[in-house]
Amino acid sequence: MKSRVLLESHLKSLKLPTFVREYEKTARQCAEADQGYAEFLLNLAGLEVAERQRKAVHRRLKQAGFPSEKELDGFDFGAAPRVNKKRVLELSRCGWVANRENVVMVGPPGVGKTHLAIALGREACRRGLTVRFFTAVGLATAYAEAREERHLLRLESQIAKRDLIIVDELGYVPLGQGAAENLFNFFSRCYERTSLIVTTNLPFSEWPQVLGDERMAGALLDRLTHRVHVLEMAGDSYRLKAGRRSGKRAAVTGPVADDEAEGPGEEEEVRED
Repeated sequence: MKSRVLLESHLKSLKLPTFVREYEKTARQCAEADQGYAEFLLNLAGLEVAERQRKAVHRRLKQAGFPSEKELDGFDFGAAPRVNKKRVLELSRCGWVANRENVVMVGPPGVGKTHLAIALGREACRRGLTVRFFTAVGLATAYAEAREERHLLRLESQIAKRDLIIVDELGYVPLGQGAAENLFNFFSRCYERTSLIVTTNLPFSEWPQVLGDERMAGALLDRLTHRVHVLEMAGDSYRLKAGRRSGKRAAVTGPVADDEAEGPGEEEEVRED
């Protein structure tokens, strides 16, 4: 009993919580399999490493600030035929992040740009990379607040520590001069230091309308597109299509009581669609 208490105390001092939790179970399994001390330690060490990796991934996902959980296996490539699935899967391996390259997703609202951006960011977290998600407006606001509160250097230092930054919805909301300058400074600092994923509903030719300055837009694009992977996404909005399906279903079936919502009538209507 004394040796057990002392062992667990040593393991805790060495910060090996999985050893503490699993050593008895692992010892029994190794004894049943007639495995020696080396295999026992190997199995325990493997459990400790796996648990630390799991916690590290969870921590990186939390620190990234994703607004939702989106994964590549949940993306409907059939509804976005112009998106090259093979190319997206290649991007998910994150070699382009190591090369300080960028990804720009261009397309109308509702075609899945944010979904893909988050999915690629989450995969980067699993591969040991640090990620941060912003909307374009949120990023400009963060810069404005940092300037006002005089901790801009701290914000820029935090950004510089990230391997990948996602800037979502660039172009959805017109930016004032100050916000545009903040975004330009951000892109300038990231150039060849931090990889970016940018989603936008505007072709590059219309970016001056967002930034309010043609020269600034040109300089920003020059940095962003130096080494870039462009994904052009087209098609109908998922939300609009879902709304039309719901509207059609409601028009055919009419209002139903809650206890009839999953009844035979609705199942027949779904099959007819």
